[in-house]
Order: sequence, then C-alpha cells, then structure tokens
Amino acid sequence: MSDPADEHVDWELARRIAVRVAGTEPLYQSYLAEPLRQDFARFVPVAAELVAIETGLETPGEAHAEVIDRTGWIDANIAAFRRLLQPLLGAAAGAGRTAETSRVTQTLGAVELGSVLGWMSKRVLGQYDLLWASDDETATAGDTVYFVGPNILVTEKRYAFVPAQFRLWLALHELTHRSQFTGVPWLRPHFLQLVNGLVDEAQPDPERVRECLRNLMSLRRSSTGQDGQNGQDLLGEGGLAAVFATDHQRDLIAQVGGMMSLVEGHGDVTMARAARGHIPDADRFAVVMHHRRRNVRGMARLIQRLLGIEAKLAQYQAGEDFIAQIEAERGPRAVDRIWERVEHLPSMAEIRDPQAWLERVPAA
Repeated sequence: MSDPADEHVDWELARRIAVRVAGTEPLYQSYLAEPLRQDFARFVPVAAELVAIETGLETPGEAHAEVIDRTGWIDANIAAFRRLLQPLLGAAAGAGRTAETSRVTQTLGAVELGSVLGWMSKRVLGQYDLLWASDDETATAGDTVYFVGPNILVTEKRYAFVPAQFRLWLALHELTHRSQFTGVPWLRPHFLQLVNGLVDEAQPDPERVRECLRNLMSLRRSSTGQDGQNGQDLLGEGGLAAVFATDHQRDLIAQVGGMMSLVEGHGDVTMARAARGHIPDADRFAVVMHHRRRNVRGMARLIQRLLGIEAKLAQYQAGEDFIAQIEAERGPRAVDRIWERVEHLPSMAEIRDPQAWLERVPAA
C-alpha cells in the first residue's frame, strides 16, 4: 500500500531541490571535519554535567553527539515531516482530487519544502528536535544531539571564534533542551500533543486560503502609511500558518508559542550561567550570534517572515525577560515551579506579562 504522504508531496524532488540550495562547504570536506567530531564527542558529556548542575534536572542515560552535514540535516527533517504529516495528507487523499491536481500539488509542495529546507540547512548550527525521526529503532529517544558541521566551521572562521570554546558553548545550548524534554516527564508528551492537535485540525480548504489572502491584502492596503499592525506585522506574529489558521488553531499556536518561548529563554539563561568559569568568550558568542539572528536582509528576511522565524527569534528575548522577572520576584530557580506540572506553563500572554503568571501560580 502506498504512503498517502507520497501522493501529495514529491519527497525525492524536495530533497534534490534542498540539497542543491544547500550546496557544499569545502571546509567540511577538509581535515577540519574529524577534529570537529572528536570535539563534540568530548564536549557533550561535559555540557550535560554543567547543565544538570545548573538546572537540577535529572536526565536518563547519556547524551551522544552526532556531527552531520547539510544533506544529513535535510534527510532527517524530511523523514520527520513525512511522519508528522502522514495523517493530514492521508485525509486529503480521500478528498477526490484528480490526477492532474495531485501532480500539481506534488510539484508545488516539493518546490516549497525543498527551497525552505535548503535555505535553513545553511543556517542551523545544532538541533535537538523532538520530531526528528530516527532510522535506528533501537535508539533511545532524546539521547542524541545533532550538530551541522559545515555551518559551524563557517561560523567559526567568519567570526574568528576559538573553536574549542564555541563548540562547548553550542553543546550547552542543545544539552539544555535535552534536559528540559527528558528531565521534565510531562513536557515532551505535552508538546507532541499540541503539535499533533495542529496537524489534526489542519484541513486543506482552497476557499479559506483565498479568503485569507484577500483579507491580508486588504489589511496591507488599509494600513499603508499608518501606525499599527499591517500585513507584514501580521506575518511576523507567526508566518503564513497563523494567517490561515482558524481561531482554535491560533489558540494552539499561542500555546506552542508560550511553551517554546519559555524553553528557548530558559535555554539561553542556562547556557549563559553554565558557561561561567568554563568559556571565557561566552559573552562575545552571545552578542555575535544575537546579531547573526537579526542581521538578515533581502529574500532571506522575507523567508523568515513567511515561516514565522522572526516570531521565534523574538521568543528568545521574551522568554529570557519572563524568567528574569519571575526570579526577581521569587528568587533563583523560580522556573522550577513550572516544571512541577503542565498547568503551571505560562501562556504567550503571560510570557509578555509575567505578573499575570505570578498571580495565577502560587509560590511553592
């Protein structure tokens, strides 16, 4: 029986496009690749210990590092997308589409997905992704963190980073995410429940897409030259997914946004604190990488807006600000109160207004 996902996206075409957009990096094809793999094998256990001391979260098993190239990152994410979208595309397969429509859908989906993955594969440095499918059925979920070798080498060369320090710094960030999703028993199931809810709610509706596009263009025209929200600002709130979402989907997006803002903010705060006394250049890394996130122009800037990446970047700072304010009120490690139960998770509104969370969730 054929996979219904294959009837709506030409995955092989998407992969070819992504790989071509990604290109190759001569640095990673040189003698520099092997020391990179050796460093992460050495630094990941160190980072895991530093993160455990800083967060107090107990994680099962040992963390392992895997250094991959851009094609490896693309392959893993395509596998994850296929697994995640199979129920949605399977439902769409029964909608009575013609063979011609299916061919057009396959091609358009492949071009869009391949272009996006190819562009992102040139920017990602590390990834701990809960949706990443593993080819090894015996692997323990959450044990491996991934580092995109070509991009790390390019970044180190461009900014004259000390490799050993920068690689330990990156490991701290990814190991913090691992500690969150394996050290808090309910966090990973809750996140996957929200994501699956978004997929289950998604129903391809061409008329709704046309209506949303009309509304978006109308809003853009009416707001030109005026203060307040315009079409581009609307995209900045969550990309096209938020524009075309139903009210219930926007609620789910807001829940995911609040959760990820907390996770990313906690990740940056933990990384900064765990680096003290171990990574002399940590402050410089943070400043440079913050600038790198924001300093995007032209077509890349448009892609960020369409995908909602700008909203994600804003989540880093919002999450850090939230943690700073609740710690100012309740002391260090106030975030531990959140890890006690899912009901303590802040909403996106509470991330922006920490006092509302402090009033809702009593101190331990």
